[in-house]
Amino acid sequence: MPVPTLLVLLFLPAIPKTLVKTSSPISLSLKFDMDNSNETTHDFSPFFKVYKDGRIERSLVLDDLPAGLDPETGVLSKDVVISPDSGVKARIFIPEIVGSDQKLPLLVHYHGGGFCVGSAFHILTKNVLTPIVSQGNVIAISIDYRLAPEHLLPIAYNDSWDGLEWIAGHSNGLGPEPWLNNHVDFGKVFLTGESAGANIAHYLAVQVGANGWAGLKLAGVILVHPFFGYKDVDEMHKYLCPTSSGGDDDPRLNPAVDPNLSKMGCQKALVCVAEKDFLRDRGEAYYKTLATSGWPGKVEFYETKGEDHCFNAFKQCGETDALNKKVVDFMTME
Repeated sequence: MPVPTLLVLLFLPAIPKTLVKTSSPISLSLKFDMDNSNETTHDFSPFFKVYKDGRIERSLVLDDLPAGLDPETGVLSKDVVISPDSGVKARIFIPEIVGSDQKLPLLVHYHGGGFCVGSAFHILTKNVLTPIVSQGNVIAISIDYRLAPEHLLPIAYNDSWDGLEWIAGHSNGLGPEPWLNNHVDFGKVFLTGESAGANIAHYLAVQVGANGWAGLKLAGVILVHPFFGYKDVDEMHKYLCPTSSGGDDDPRLNPAVDPNLSKMGCQKALVCVAEKDFLRDRGEAYYKTLATSGWPGKVEFYETKGEDHCFNAFKQCGETDALNKKVVDFMTME
């Protein structure tokens, strides 16, 4: 079984059936398909299939949840448009704020899903962010970058960078979103993501340091079960990113070959892995690489025993609580 297939199958039992849209069953017919419209050119199930006529079919899609008040945590969310041209949007999560002039740390989030599934608006993102926002008294914004293969990589990276620039445009208090203008401490901005989203967060942090930045201060990155490729060539990634070999010579998949790694533009990093995650060793290798890269910041390593990839998005348990506490402490403690 290909590794990406295993990744999603691990998640399937944990997803409420009411939140899953599956493709309608194919009915049997005696009519021949003369145009071969049901022939596939690429099958990366259960992520997606590409048909000969150009159609792309996803077999696992989660319903988006409406923004609003979460009664369990008191966290309020709303959706904003990042770019009218590209259609990229984001969801902001804000805790109950005591004073109107209170300034809080900002957590910029990029969701996982292999760059081809997932959303800033569905229940998994809510599960990840609302406890951290509530317990840490921080603001979070999840950037809903466009998905491959309709939008091939590096579009997801570009959209994510555009989201960061849009956020920075509020640092003078004159941006289009009042929640950011009025309540964000732009000296305490963190990037985070799980799986592919952690990959994006890492890459943007490196670009901030390599290219210079004005308007906000990137305090740290929090990488949860990061995806940095496999020891073998990743054929799906090659398809999603035609400029990539899918192997260890790609600095986005293997930061050890990135000449700009030591320039990562933040003061500290937290790398979180799960003991049973097949990506665990790649995450630990990233931690060791960053620690010896010459980067002047401080990197921490945190492992959850007995759990698998992105467990914290799918279930509430003591291990999830401990991981959330670790993230909150990392953001709020000097």
